[in-house]
Amino acid sequence: MANNRSLRATDLSGADWRKSSYSGANEGQCVEIAANLVASHGMVPIRDSKAPTGPILGLRVDAFSSFVAGIKAGQLGTV
Repeated sequence: MANNRSLRATDLSGADWRKSSYSGANEGQCVEIAANLVASHGMVPIRDSKAPTGPILGLRVDAFSSFVAGIKAGQLGTV
């Protein structure tokens, strides 16, 4: 069953946005997550580091874990 909860910027005012240590300093193609809000929101908030006021994607924890595992395994190819 789909989760119809939506994220609003006001819901994430306490977000501590972090990006991967593998991200370069050139502010290129990076995403950030707010891991400190996972427990309270039941999902992993994700945003584009170049557009901090832009849209926010929320993935269920299991979906985010599968996504990261797929990246590590090279299942998503190169972009």
